[in-house]
Amino acid sequence: MKGDRVEIVVDAGDTTRTYEVVASRAGRRVETAVRRGVVEVSEVTRNGSVVRTARFMAARVLALVEQPVPREDASERPLREDPKGLRPVSTQGSTS
Repeated sequence: MKGDRVEIVVDAGDTTRTYEVVASRAGRRVETAVRRGVVEVSEVTRNGSVVRTARFMAARVLALVEQPVPREDASERPLREDPKGLRPVSTQGSTS
């Protein structure tokens, strides 16, 4: 999702370097993978096409921080609301 980002902190010998991969457009996401000693962070479109990739030797990576954009959780929203929007209406059996 747009705004998702991953920060990678890498040991560069005498210092550390920080890199960021950000989902720059709507519908894109950031995926991480660790394979055969290589950390790969990619920005991916909705259909799975890779836009750009950053690769680092796993032995040099000090930290990998995924920072997703806060999303509204569907479980926190009421299923149905009162027409005036005052309070949630129970969808379970009513007692009359």
